[in-house]
Amino acid sequence: MGCTTSRFLEHEGECTPTSYGLKGSTGQSSAVYSQSEDREIDLKGSPPCYSSVIGISKETSYKKEATRARSVYNLCHADFSRTPPKEQVDATRNIQSGTSHLLPLIQEFKVMIESDPQLFMLFHTMFEEAESELPLDGEDPKQNPHVYDYRTMLERLNVSIQQAPVFTDSLWAGFPVNFTLSRIMRTRSGQVAFLSDKVNTQLKKILDAWTVFLDSPESVHVLNDQPNQGWFSEAALKTMPHFVEDFECDPSRPHYGYQSWNAFFTRPLRPGARPVACPEDNSVIVNACESSPYRLAFNVQATDSFWLKGQPYSLNHMLADDPLATQFHGGTIFQSYLSQFNYHRWHSPVSGRIVKTHLQPGSYFSNAPMDVLDAIPPNGSQPYLTAVATRAMIYIEADNPDIGLLCFLPVGIAEVSSCNIAVVVGQRVRKGEQLGTFGYGGSTYCLLFRPQTRLEFDIDVSKAGKDPTNILVNARIAKATRS
Repeated sequence: MGCTTSRFLEHEGECTPTSYGLKGSTGQSSAVYSQSEDREIDLKGSPPCYSSVIGISKETSYKKEATRARSVYNLCHADFSRTPPKEQVDATRNIQSGTSHLLPLIQEFKVMIESDPQLFMLFHTMFEEAESELPLDGEDPKQNPHVYDYRTMLERLNVSIQQAPVFTDSLWAGFPVNFTLSRIMRTRSGQVAFLSDKVNTQLKKILDAWTVFLDSPESVHVLNDQPNQGWFSEAALKTMPHFVEDFECDPSRPHYGYQSWNAFFTRPLRPGARPVACPEDNSVIVNACESSPYRLAFNVQATDSFWLKGQPYSLNHMLADDPLATQFHGGTIFQSYLSQFNYHRWHSPVSGRIVKTHLQPGSYFSNAPMDVLDAIPPNGSQPYLTAVATRAMIYIEADNPDIGLLCFLPVGIAEVSSCNIAVVVGQRVRKGEQLGTFGYGGSTYCLLFRPQTRLEFDIDVSKAGKDPTNILVNARIAKATRS
């Protein structure tokens, strides 16, 4: 997820190890569209039937529903340093009393919690544990979600999935759901609850409904230059330097020409913005995602205790027991993470042939048991999440036999967490060619290499996970040597 503004690595397609610089980018991919005028859109005609997905009455206009939702949102995200947290919760409930206001999918979640004795217990004890075991002393009150029970949690979810995330200057910019769950997901009960198949099935339904809204024209209301809210405000653009130069957009048009929030989040690069390092040298491996190095691991085991301190990689679990997993036993893993401001499309690290692809469903909002002190969960749980979270696998047989088979493994770690594969088995890809995209949310990725693949990395292993320097997509990260 990487919720801090990164420095950047500049590259011009060079064949030498990348040097540190300050040129920037951040952002994500998306097609460019325009919306010529602001207008009230009745949900009876809003594609693709968001009203039916989330359960808003077809007779209710989006504008009316969004006005109510934003009034609650403003209370939920008010300055907690000025207003006592308990009063904020009470004020929220005064606006949204009872259960009639809950969208059907959120109401289903409420019924599930209250009708399942184990979940009912867990969704009580997680809040008790958060209060007693995760003290607020020393925490910035603006960074604390102040959610005291599962009813308040559901009210926050109810608000969040009816709008696009606003930009804020906090570490949680763009992650309203993760912010709401950030304390309880670190508790013992939360760790059990957020691995539950029932809970994850319901969360997927809720997040899928939110995705429908984020794909719709109604979601562009945050794509503006309003201070402390808009994603094109002065503060927001500082986190995404060179935005206009790097990404396909038109600042002269409403919302920079983007038709939806997701179009903005998955925006494409302008041609030539990220030249491929050494395109004709098949020994050079490039960065598959715009990201900051997190970990470099060698002699990775077939199975390991991925949930314990240190979170060692467990290959068979990462690759969902795929028969190809055995080829990587004892091999090397490079992991790198993306911030919410990064470009979110995947590019091939090598030239070669697509051997196999797979999308593995997984957990949402799970946190490693040994990572309870993570101030921005699940940032500190990234190796753990490679074994349990929603992820994709793209196996590529590199043209260079010294590299051979490798696996690109993108992992969704916050909010919607979707992985969208854009290649098919048998397809040939050139180094730097697009492989797919992350949907809206936080994300991380791994490159897996066989033990016989000899690599010289340009990464300082001692700084991995500590230095937030961002490496541009298609920049050189390693070179294969003779086996």
